[in-house]
Amino acid sequence: MIKEAIIRYLRKQGHERLNPKAVLFDMDGVLYDSMRFHARSWMSIARTYHLDATPEDFYLFEGQTGENTINELFLRTFHRNATTEEKKNLYEEKTRLFKQMNDGTPMPGAAAVLEKVKTSGAQRLVVTGSGQRTLIDKLDHSYPGIFSPEKMVTAFDVKYGKPHPEPYLMGLEKAGVKANEAIVVENAPMGVEAGVAAGIFTIAVNTGPLKDEVLLEAGADLLFANMTELAENWDELIRFSRAITLAE
Repeated sequence: MIKEAIIRYLRKQGHERLNPKAVLFDMDGVLYDSMRFHARSWMSIARTYHLDATPEDFYLFEGQTGENTINELFLRTFHRNATTEEKKNLYEEKTRLFKQMNDGTPMPGAAAVLEKVKTSGAQRLVVTGSGQRTLIDKLDHSYPGIFSPEKMVTAFDVKYGKPHPEPYLMGLEKAGVKANEAIVVENAPMGVEAGVAAGIFTIAVNTGPLKDEVLLEAGADLLFANMTELAENWDELIRFSRAITLAE
């Protein structure tokens, strides 16, 4: 499975090798078991403001900026764009609710993946649609010594959120690596689309309620059921990436 996925990626992108020097991690649903709280807080906002939404929507929308999510719901419900003030107020309220609900639980298996990546010498970056300003403190508490502030891409850094490739292209730039020298780890279809659009080998971990097909149709090169399964297969992934070379 892994060998075939790497070969498909190399042929599709026209690269000779996959040479991982950096791993770009989404945050919610990958590093933290927090998507359930995002969905609940968004649904609370939807009910309060009579927006047409289901809990599954927020797993599908995950990765794009909060403003884009609000605007999408306004277009669906009221057939108009949300105003700047509406986007600001609703997102502030949603953020407040999320902070009240979120228990900060790390995603099972994430620490094991991060330790393997660190041991391999690859850079670790966070590429998230989140706008939490205390993010690095939170990450340092959960995963000491793994991430650094200069190796993060957040909602404050980008003009376009996922599924646009800009967040992951910015991640490549911050890491100083090419697309075939990185791996993306994502749990959301929009995030997968962004990683693939940036030309990066993209792994999906299906830690939410979406069907596997949703992530595969978004273009994921590999799919694992969770972060623990990814950790169990990481050494094989690196072994094949080093062994496989395609003639240009």
